[in-house]
Amino acid sequence: MSNDQQVHTAENRDVEQPVERTAIPKSRAFTDYIGSGWADRPRTLPPLRPLAAAAAERRAALSSRHTGKRLVIAAGDPKVRSNDTDYPYRAHSAFSWLTAWGADTVAGAVLVFEPTGDGHDVTLYFPPAAGRDTDEFYANAAIGEFWVGPRPTVDEVGAELGLATKPLAEFTAGDADVTLDDTDLERDLSEARLVKDDEEVAELRAAVAATKQGFDDVLAALPRIVEHERGERVLEGVFFTRARSEGNELGYDTIAAAGPHACILHWTRNDGPVVPGDLVLMDAGVEMPSLYTADITRTFPVNGSFSPVQREIYEAVREAADAAFAIVRPGIVFREVHEAAMAVIAEKVRGWGLPKIDPSVLEGLEGQAHRRYMVHGTSHHLGLDVHDCAQARKEFYIDGVVEAGMVFTIEPGLYFQPDDLTVPEEFRGIGVRIEDDVLVTADGYENLSAGIPRTADEVEAWLAERAKA
Repeated sequence: MSNDQQVHTAENRDVEQPVERTAIPKSRAFTDYIGSGWADRPRTLPPLRPLAAAAAERRAALSSRHTGKRLVIAAGDPKVRSNDTDYPYRAHSAFSWLTAWGADTVAGAVLVFEPTGDGHDVTLYFPPAAGRDTDEFYANAAIGEFWVGPRPTVDEVGAELGLATKPLAEFTAGDADVTLDDTDLERDLSEARLVKDDEEVAELRAAVAATKQGFDDVLAALPRIVEHERGERVLEGVFFTRARSEGNELGYDTIAAAGPHACILHWTRNDGPVVPGDLVLMDAGVEMPSLYTADITRTFPVNGSFSPVQREIYEAVREAADAAFAIVRPGIVFREVHEAAMAVIAEKVRGWGLPKIDPSVLEGLEGQAHRRYMVHGTSHHLGLDVHDCAQARKEFYIDGVVEAGMVFTIEPGLYFQPDDLTVPEEFRGIGVRIEDDVLVTADGYENLSAGIPRTADEVEAWLAERAKA
């Protein structure tokens, strides 16, 4: 990595001070020289993005809810990973939802709603391309074209997003009545995002399709995954390659949990072996350039076939998921999806005679002993964030009425920890989760991830097919 002249600070990017670590010339003569002798760069205004029209409607709705208030919606600044190395930049989801600017958002951009008599004038401010006659062009490692490539012009971004745009230098911070630090605004935006429009659904379909390809890649790569002492990490890398080639990034850190690691709900260290005879629980999703992400989990046997015990547990989870699917339609309460899945989990656990423990220990549990083996919820909303709309009020989320256009996961599981003495020895160390992404339709639902095998028989056939790839 080349040395630069900047020390990045998370607190304030605008006041970075150069540090002399390399000998970049700074004379006027050098600036004139390096800024000359370049061919003209043709500029063609891009077409309007598919998501831009919907974003305009969202801005209008937000304006009507905050008449007379100045709203400032910041995309956010880069975050330092290590000294002068940043994490990959991602704009705030609310900013992207209101602008249709996704993975290519210029860091530091600000969307401003200036109040007018009956609404707002909305302007997008961002640092546009700097002229080659400036020292920023070659000497600013944070945003200079020599270091990070050219930025778009004000006119280009305005044409693509259908927004009034100005250079960030013209933005006056002033007094903002409402920003994303305002919990009421975060709540309003979360609740407004609960129902997806057709363009958003199209992005989610694309994310699911790319994720299916990533799962296919992993199954085809199983021989080399098994060979490596940290096979989980190889699995993670295979999926990441697909996420970067077909989308923008991972929607979240991949869970590549083999054997007993599958009992750890958010296992992302991914440093264990992948051993024939064990199950792999893989929870992964591709994020598209629009920033919409899939969220899929499949559990599969490394050697291609479930053992009888593995199959019994797997199919119990699949039946719980199917029970949740069966009730999805407009008009139900969101929490009922979880309740439908948990009723099957409870029945299966009781049928196995679990937990194997002194009944006196269960006093006061009110029939919730099965939650020992599935402590998480069954569903969460999905969209720009993998756990979308998280600031919505309880009465709109967990206790909210399901509407057509909502997209959420259905993901029951069973996790029998390797040292859990309340279950038979043959159950210990087995973790299973099956997760799909569901679109609520006018009269029911569509499983967006139905093309990814779900039943035990389908998964075994899938493994056999991919072994030939």
